[in-house]
Amino acid sequence: MKKLLSIVLLAFLYVSTSAQSDLNMGIIPAPVSIKKNSGTFKLDKTVVLVSNDIKNAKSADLLNAFIVTKAGFSFREVKSTTASDRSIVLNSAGAEKLPDEGYSIHVSSKSITVTGKGAGLFYGVQSLIQMMPEKRNNEILIGAAEINDYPRFKYRGLHLDVSRHMYPVSFIKKYIDLMSTYKLNNFHWHLTDDQGWRIEIKKYPKLTSIGSSRNGTIIGHHPGVNNTNEVYKGFYTQNEAKEVVAYAASRFINVIPEIEMPGHASAAIAAYPELSCFPKRDTYVADNTPWAGSRKGKYVQQTFGVFDDVFVPSENTFKFLQDVLDEVIAIFPSKYIHIGGDESPKEYWKESEFCQKLIKQLGLKDEHELQSYFIQRMEKHVNLKGRRIIGWDEILEGGLAPNATVMSWRGTEGGIAAAKQNHDVIMTPGGPVGLYFDHAQSDSKDEPTNIGGMAPYSLAYNYEPIPKELTADQQKYIIGVQANLWSEYLPTSSKVEYFVLPRMIALSETAWTQPSRKDFKNFSEERLPIHFSNLDKSDANYWVPTPLGQNDKVLNGEQFEISLKEPMPGSKIYYTFDGTRPSELAALYTKPIKTTVSKGKKLVLKTIVITPSGKQSVVKETILNNGAADVKTK
Repeated sequence: MKKLLSIVLLAFLYVSTSAQSDLNMGIIPAPVSIKKNSGTFKLDKTVVLVSNDIKNAKSADLLNAFIVTKAGFSFREVKSTTASDRSIVLNSAGAEKLPDEGYSIHVSSKSITVTGKGAGLFYGVQSLIQMMPEKRNNEILIGAAEINDYPRFKYRGLHLDVSRHMYPVSFIKKYIDLMSTYKLNNFHWHLTDDQGWRIEIKKYPKLTSIGSSRNGTIIGHHPGVNNTNEVYKGFYTQNEAKEVVAYAASRFINVIPEIEMPGHASAAIAAYPELSCFPKRDTYVADNTPWAGSRKGKYVQQTFGVFDDVFVPSENTFKFLQDVLDEVIAIFPSKYIHIGGDESPKEYWKESEFCQKLIKQLGLKDEHELQSYFIQRMEKHVNLKGRRIIGWDEILEGGLAPNATVMSWRGTEGGIAAAKQNHDVIMTPGGPVGLYFDHAQSDSKDEPTNIGGMAPYSLAYNYEPIPKELTADQQKYIIGVQANLWSEYLPTSSKVEYFVLPRMIALSETAWTQPSRKDFKNFSEERLPIHFSNLDKSDANYWVPTPLGQNDKVLNGEQFEISLKEPMPGSKIYYTFDGTRPSELAALYTKPIKTTVSKGKKLVLKTIVITPSGKQSVVKETILNNGAADVKTK
């Protein structure tokens, strides 16, 4: 019992003191500047909350709700303080002198003052919340400090695909809550694709009565080992979408809707076949695709990938899309409307007599210029409504629409090209950069089914969004950074959380923090463990970190001493050398592991982390090699 008690106390002290000893006081993303002073502010039930501006009510409510949960009491709100009061003051006076979305926090033994307006004050309160250690003896001690902060980029985005799989409104709100905690301010909502149309359009009811429903879904990785043979359907009503928009706005998050065009249009074409170049041609289904139901006619896709049946660039199609966007614009106040533009094959356009005549009629060079014509037609309509379009970097092909903002996803080249043409750019590359959160988070065999590739949170953290190829003047067109979460292999909300946490936390520091203030060791070993601990106490399903200090490369030698560190307070590391999977029955790590490997042999160290709530990490392996012939270096 004494040993168990000491472990619990150590974990408690870790959480209680780490935020205060850390140079960044536990705040993610790291602020522009922190100056620590002597003394502490004692937060208990006698502290009063001063917030005189009605515009600050959201921030005051956020703080009070947190204190009720954290400390078990709520603040008494007053208009002014007396000489004896200890107070927390939410202040907007002088905030106009701060940078956009900026804030300051001043902590003394007598008071805490958070200064900012709108989003800035809200972010200041989020930082104050992160600074608070655990309650001890019915009080919380916060170190005296002066903090000044503002974002590096004005656009800090996170994407969610709800076409392949969709999620309840309650989860969308939870997703938005996570974003707001880490000062992300643009939610990119991918609402339409080949596998389902997910937003109600009243003028075109078949988009949801037909386009939101598919007869089945492949099981396993593309092309699939089988099919569910179950109808998958659903969509968000316009009222639900408005509810999400209002909820996000209360947390200073803008919601950007995406309506895909001219490609990824199978769901819309299933509903209205006349939108296809070949309305009477059956939906293409590959021979190796497990398919549910009839193959005759137009259908919503049941598998994943890129499909040739794209919108025909006819006046009827433009009228349809303009009507759709008119309803979308009425729901979403965002100045940006995303129109897709990616992965639009040209095969049907090449085959289409109508498209070939149109190319000649318009004096276009080829199908790429026809896509440019398509996008520019839609941009003019959106611009007339007072909005601007965003498109994936394929919209560069054939000529860029005059006022378009480019999302650079196929590496950085598209962003570089767009910035050199004086167009705003949002950097969101996948691949080795790590901003595609549907990739695996490690190379462990335990990682759940995913789209392929590997993107540990370290990649998102270490990514530099501004390409070196740009001049100082061109760099100003890089307005921000975003990570994308595609849902082909994410059928549940729980799996979405697993894939986004902790990577979105790493993303937040890339998007907000000045490069000179970034420090991966501080982030991963001092601040992130506290945030993992908070996640573990919540109902979030996050990727549990593997042991700190464990090498994933082959280690060569005879004598080994391996030092590991628990990646979060109260967690435990278990390990094996005998080839079995570690569990609570394996050896518990309590001190550096010393072992000897015989000449010509190898050992495989397998570890697992188990959190205080019982969640488990994937198994991580390290090969200890002493000349074994079958060992390949990583």
